[in-house]
Amino acid sequence: MRRLMILIFTFGALAGIVVISINPVSSKILNLVLLGCIIGAWLGITILVWKRKASRVVALGLPLLAGVPFVLPGATIDAGELRQYYVQRMLAFEGTKYHWGGESAGGIDCSGLPRRALRDALLAYGIKHLNGRAFRLSAEQWWYDASARALGEGYRSYTVPLPMSGTIREMDASGLMPGDLAVTKSGVHVIAYAGNDKWVQADPELGVVATLDGRKDDNGWFHSRVTMHRWKLLVPP
Repeated sequence: MRRLMILIFTFGALAGIVVISINPVSSKILNLVLLGCIIGAWLGITILVWKRKASRVVALGLPLLAGVPFVLPGATIDAGELRQYYVQRMLAFEGTKYHWGGESAGGIDCSGLPRRALRDALLAYGIKHLNGRAFRLSAEQWWYDASARALGEGYRSYTVPLPMSGTIREMDASGLMPGDLAVTKSGVHVIAYAGNDKWVQADPELGVVATLDGRKDDNGWFHSRVTMHRWKLLVPP
């Protein structure tokens, strides 16, 4: 009976991990629940295999193995390389449906798009260079949510303002770099510059992530007044 209860608990925790992972909405409460499910699943599996020495050693070693990337030595992150990864990942979300609060391929919103892309870019950079700082910053981006308004206000010093404002339709983009963020004066929407007068956004009106020409394409957000911002990690040295 005890073993059956542990099995039910373990499978319940594993099911929770799957459900939360495919849920497009991102929130600190869901992040906490996800962490709880992961810990619960690990505890359940550990108890179930405890009598087998080899399996017990593997189970006990999993948390240590998972924590290794986050304790690796940190190093300077190359802004140019990170920007390349970041922009590629934003553009890869092309066609993803808009979902308020979302940060996944199942649905994403305007601030979730650049946040998720930067987080994925940091993870890729960390894997390539075994850079502990990149892993830690990726985890921090996952934990601390930031709305469009927060990005425009430099939340947690994640972004820095650029001396540019106006509308995307009329703005001189020559001083921008791919990945720079245009936050509407109202603070309700953010659009990312993709280079060559192209802008990528999770547009609630279109209902999808789309890359459009800021000069030629008809999009209401291109006529809204915006302020420009850059991720602090992407500021050239």
